[in-house]
Amino acid sequence: MDALATPAPDPATTSTSTTRRTPRGGRLWGASGAVAGLAGVVAVQSSMHVDAAYSEDARGAEAIADRLADQVPQLVALHVSSMVACVLLLVLAAGLRRRLQDQAPAGSLLPDVAAGGLLLTAVVALMGSAFTTETIFAIGDEEWPLTTEFAAVVAHWVGTVPWLWVGAGVTGVAVAVASLRHAAAPRWLGWVCAVLGGLTLVAGMSPLQYLAGMPGPVLVLLLGLGFALGDRRDRRDRRDRPHHG
Repeated sequence: MDALATPAPDPATTSTSTTRRTPRGGRLWGASGAVAGLAGVVAVQSSMHVDAAYSEDARGAEAIADRLADQVPQLVALHVSSMVACVLLLVLAAGLRRRLQDQAPAGSLLPDVAAGGLLLTAVVALMGSAFTTETIFAIGDEEWPLTTEFAAVVAHWVGTVPWLWVGAGVTGVAVAVASLRHAAAPRWLGWVCAVLGGLTLVAGMSPLQYLAGMPGPVLVLLLGLGFALGDRRDRRDRRDRPHHG
């Protein structure tokens, strides 16, 4: 009968819903997030300088088209920075989801919500640059010229869509809850995310939604730096901590 008995599980090797794994380092994906945030800042600033639809002399589609033709460098900067942010936000989303899954309670929705906010922001970065390539090459093309009506649409598009960073606010709030309630991230980073994430989320949900483009990229920049540098410091502290027993 002893041979048929099921051995008792070893507590040292059995994981439970409350057991936390040692957080895996966030240096590379965190650094990617920091660069994504910096690229987001550049994208929003570039969008701000494409003012063809908002200048005092923007009177009608033809005037907007003429002014937009002089802002090709700003459109190029917007395109490159938006696409850099788009790609690297995906890396940050994957790394952040894995990091929170390691530390948040089993079955928590926080890792998926945090990653989903960044994925939404990556889509915004992609769509914010959707018309830039066609516009840049159409300006000055005599065979396939840029129509004034389409130029007016582009001018308004690039002046609004790149600012829709509400998804970053969702991520910030999720990380704040994971940090302050479940200690799944550095506490100081939780407070940063609570403040900037809350501002971004409220702004993005309000009629003044474009204001989310101001704190949103900064939040992503600090979030990436927090995990890239904070996790490395935590690993060093654990390594230097004396072991007992």
